[in-house]
Amino acid sequence: MRTKELQEQIRSGALSGTFEYLYKNDAARQAERYAGAAAEFERLFGEREAELFSAPGRTEVGGNHTDHQHGRVLAAGVNLDVIAVAGKNDEGVIRIQSTGYPMDTIDLSDLSVRQEETNCAAALIRGVAARFRELGMEIGGFDAYTTSDVLKGSGLSSSAAFEVLVGTILNHFYAGQKASAVQIAQIAQYAENVYFGKPSGLMDQTASSVGGFVTIDFADVAHPQVKKVEVDFSKSGYQLCIVDTGGNHADLTGDYAAAPAEMKSVAAQFGKQVLREVSPAEFYAKIGELRKSCTDRALLRAAHFFADDARVPQEVAALEAGDFDHFRQLVIESGHSSFMYLQNVYTCKNPDEQGLSLGLAASEQILSGQGAWRVHGGGFAGTIQCFVPDSLLSDYRSGIESVFGQGSCYVLSIRPVGGVKVTPDLYKTGR
Repeated sequence: MRTKELQEQIRSGALSGTFEYLYKNDAARQAERYAGAAAEFERLFGEREAELFSAPGRTEVGGNHTDHQHGRVLAAGVNLDVIAVAGKNDEGVIRIQSTGYPMDTIDLSDLSVRQEETNCAAALIRGVAARFRELGMEIGGFDAYTTSDVLKGSGLSSSAAFEVLVGTILNHFYAGQKASAVQIAQIAQYAENVYFGKPSGLMDQTASSVGGFVTIDFADVAHPQVKKVEVDFSKSGYQLCIVDTGGNHADLTGDYAAAPAEMKSVAAQFGKQVLREVSPAEFYAKIGELRKSCTDRALLRAAHFFADDARVPQEVAALEAGDFDHFRQLVIESGHSSFMYLQNVYTCKNPDEQGLSLGLAASEQILSGQGAWRVHGGGFAGTIQCFVPDSLLSDYRSGIESVFGQGSCYVLSIRPVGGVKVTPDLYKTGR
């Protein structure tokens, strides 16, 4: 469909069912957002054939810092996303203009790793294209304009959403939909690890690519077991809130790197690479002996891994049974474990700044034993996650924003699908 027709289709309401499916009560704003993106694509690349794509951010629900130990996680795609208006070209070049950034131009004749692109979007685009080609799938050029609602530094994984978006576009335009959602996630992780220079796990990309609630078992990292959790969370009586507590993310690389390194130092005492290969019973039986070769914090972080890894299937079972009261209790347990044992709620480099701790304390007080609260994502700074009863949402939002400022509390919905081409029939087919 040509760009002018695309804009007319959006403004006519033809996509209203799909927008309600993806964004719930935010459908009207999304229509304006998509129409504006189509107009901007036309301004940049001319009036031509183009299509709409979207990939969501994600929220981690269970399994905090378990994926890098080949553990289990529970995550979900959310209604905040990166969208693209994209059209094929026959030049063998990918051009992506993202709102607020210079245009990235990738010549597909050279997909080698470039050190100067480390930590840049260009590395993600090049890496995704390279991996598609390495796996024997066809690739080709396209032009795209993208805009994102995924909050930076929020633990909602804006980079994973962008990677999945690029993979979704290539899969549609050139690869004949041969790549599955999980394979697109693996391709995205490859781009982030090898080209972008970030040693991330696979949780972020999988949650974004698959969508909905999804549980992932990383026992075999080359072939993770991915299961979509069938639950309509809108009927739970709770709202999912992400609270931005502020804080400085600068110079936290060492904090993030220490958690997996310390867990692996414990695994090494058993001749293993990661904690998933270690028996929890054997670990607890040997704690006294382990103190001779491992730090106390490493042992506490290992204890967190064993508990939170075991908690994930319990959370899945509670969701599937519709037992939201048990589910929220498990979320609270996970949060306590992260605070006490994983110790990723503030950095020891700056103990005077504890926005996450304050957010958790305020949430516990406001919710008065109802709902649930925990650190969100990697931790040390940034956001907390709360499940708030519908009846308390207004009080919770006003109360927490009195601490962290107006607009700091984001009420999200769970998105039923991951990376997709956006069409009028998406809400009927789910793809």
